[in-house]
Amino acid sequence: MAKRKKQEKELENEFFGSATVGERGQIVIPAEARQKLDIKPGDKLLIFSGMHGKPALSVMKAEQVSEYVSRAMAKLSRIEKMAREDE
Repeated sequence: MAKRKKQEKELENEFFGSATVGERGQIVIPAEARQKLDIKPGDKLLIFSGMHGKPALSVMKAEQVSEYVSRAMAKLSRIEKMAREDE
C-alpha cells in the first residue's frame, strides 16, 4: 500500500506532451504516458469532466476507479461500525 502511494505521488503533476483531437474526436495518448501509467491496448479508460470547478478532462483506468471506490467503501463501513459502537 505504501508503495502504491509513493508511485501515485511520483506520477503527480507530470507533463507528457500534447495530443491533437482528430476529425472523429480521437486523441493519441503519448507513448511515455502509456508506459508510465501501464496503459495497454484494450484497457478501459473512464473520462471525467471538471476538476475543482474548472473545465477539464481527467482520464483514469477503469480498474483504478474500481479500486478507489472499493477502498472508500471499506473505509465508510469501518466509520459506520465505529459510529454504531459509540451509540
